[in-house]
Amino acid sequence: MIEIHNLKKEYIVEEEIPTRALCGVTFSIAKGEFVSIMGPSGSGKSTLLHILSFLDRPTGGSYTFQGKSIDDMTDQELARVRNSDMGFVFQSFNLLSRLTVYDNVEIPLLYSDILPAKRRTFVEEAVRSVGLEEKLHTEAGKLSGGQKQRVAIARALVTDPNVIFADEPTGNLDSQSGLQIMEILESLNNKGRTVILVTHETQTAEFADRIIRIKDGVVESDNPITADRLRRGTLK
Repeated sequence: MIEIHNLKKEYIVEEEIPTRALCGVTFSIAKGEFVSIMGPSGSGKSTLLHILSFLDRPTGGSYTFQGKSIDDMTDQELARVRNSDMGFVFQSFNLLSRLTVYDNVEIPLLYSDILPAKRRTFVEEAVRSVGLEEKLHTEAGKLSGGQKQRVAIARALVTDPNVIFADEPTGNLDSQSGLQIMEILESLNNKGRTVILVTHETQTAEFADRIIRIKDGVVESDNPITADRLRRGTLK
């Protein structure tokens, strides 16, 4: 599904001095994988996520998504693919607090050509999949943190994306709520969805099939996790 080779990203800061965020990152992610990306603050993991999710473009190297190079895609094409094939879950939820759960989950569909009647079906199915159907018409601002993140996951699912990007999805949650969120993401992956998770928490990262560690803009390690070692919390 995703293949990047020698990916680089530079930002121009004060006095036009380039700052390197990514210095040649190479790896691939197959359809249906669950991959965690870890790294300390400033390692480049957030920049990498932004490029993988079409929120930014690299300044060097290559990125192929579902067999097509992003160099051959216009910004409009990237936006279309991002809206149809990608779902997003963020640490800060990014919900509109005065809107209901239904209205928040429906937002991605408003940018599609799906008819209102079908939109309702898709929204209700997405909300049901995260166990919040009884909160469908509750304002998002009245929900707990764990419930808000479940709404965010439902919003990510409503367009039936091929890949879900989760950026520190448990960062603002207590341990029990965080566990529930990771179990939902794990369940979605078990049903065939590709999940790419950025986190600094080892326990959260170990829900994945493999962990890619980024340091100073390069891949420090790329290790698979086996089920038995996952239970013991150690890496292969």
